[in-house]
Amino acid sequence: MSVLRGLLFDKDGTLIDFDRTWGPAAYAVMQVLAEGDRPKLERLMAVSHYIEEERRFLPSSPLIAGSSAAYGPLWAAALGRLPGRAFFSEMDTLFRLEGLRALRPIGDPARIAEELAGMGYDLGIATNDAEASAKAQAEALGIGRFFRFVAGYDSGFGAKPNPGMITAFARSLGVEAARVAMIGDSAYDLIAARSAGAVAIAVLSGPLGDAARSELAPLADHVADSIAELPSLLRTIAAGKRA
Repeated sequence: MSVLRGLLFDKDGTLIDFDRTWGPAAYAVMQVLAEGDRPKLERLMAVSHYIEEERRFLPSSPLIAGSSAAYGPLWAAALGRLPGRAFFSEMDTLFRLEGLRALRPIGDPARIAEELAGMGYDLGIATNDAEASAKAQAEALGIGRFFRFVAGYDSGFGAKPNPGMITAFARSLGVEAARVAMIGDSAYDLIAARSAGAVAIAVLSGPLGDAARSELAPLADHVADSIAELPSLLRTIAAGKRA
């Protein structure tokens, strides 16, 4: 087994609390785009599988793992707008601003990132959010200095579950993908890892919590409750044991 060199993190559901961040943020974005038109707002919520009273998404929502380029056409249709780069860019800007206002981390990602960097790992982020949003949130969480590589769906490497971001991260380190671990809370993250030939580590800190275990475990090399377990897990992996 190759010695791991790089750790590539998904963002939403892995580093930040998806429901507590994007539940209120997405509602604010939908209100802006609906421009006070209640039927438009209701259409946006319907195609997003969004529960207004609880300010959260259903597990079936296309926003949980997809990029704005993926669900953007649904929003454009709900608003009577033309889908395309201009509209998706407008969405990304609104999501970046509102996401920062509502940003809530999972645990203490700055402490974990500092510990992992101290253990000698190179860290990166691979998200289906926009790159600018990912970088802004990383800085707001105080973790930006630990992540030498940040890629979003719009960074030119494709979006997960395609392996492009993982391959690009490995290339930036000058290593084979087998020496990189992808850490994430969705099947998209783990499928991307498998496709790239990287190690797949599932975390159960996403919207479904432990209920995601049955879906994620068959796709993962290792499963952890959250990134807080990574230092211990990585020592186990380095020792040649399976967690």
